[in-house]
Amino acid sequence: MKNTKLNSVLKEILSTGIYLLVVLCATYLLITYVVQRTEVNGASMEPTLHNADNLFVDKITYRFNDPERFDVIVFPFHYQEETFYIKRIIGLPGETVQIDENGTIYINGEVLEENFGKEVIQADKIGLAAEPIVLGEDEYFVLGDNRNDSFDSRYAQVGNITREEIIGRAWLRIWPLSDFGFVEHD
Repeated sequence: MKNTKLNSVLKEILSTGIYLLVVLCATYLLITYVVQRTEVNGASMEPTLHNADNLFVDKITYRFNDPERFDVIVFPFHYQEETFYIKRIIGLPGETVQIDENGTIYINGEVLEENFGKEVIQADKIGLAAEPIVLGEDEYFVLGDNRNDSFDSRYAQVGNITREEIIGRAWLRIWPLSDFGFVEHD
């Protein structure tokens, strides 16, 4: 009788241990390859995203599809460990991006039709884009939606973002609950 009880307890412990191991492995795979939680720090993506918004970042889409114009992406900032930026893709690989003194954005010499910018880019915020920027085969030009309060591809410290640097696409705002929903991309 004692042996049967001991076997039953051992089976239960082993079963629970295997279950926990499977849950931990699934969680690891999910966080590593599928989705990541991130928090917005600052006002550079207003009015789309706000300081302290919590998001899920889709890490799997770009394994099968190329990033597209107006996607909101997450990438690491090279000069500060564990710091990630959230910006909108404006220029795609092989394109030429320029911003004139009136704050108008040009892609390959054509005015970019978009409505994500919070306001017109001020002349002193044009940065490197005052001159034409030719993007490489795997480079993207990104801007924050709050164009006059965003540290983005217009500045050498951020520069153009390579495909390899992109962690994923901002997908779902989970906090605050009053703003719960999908992030607007196009």
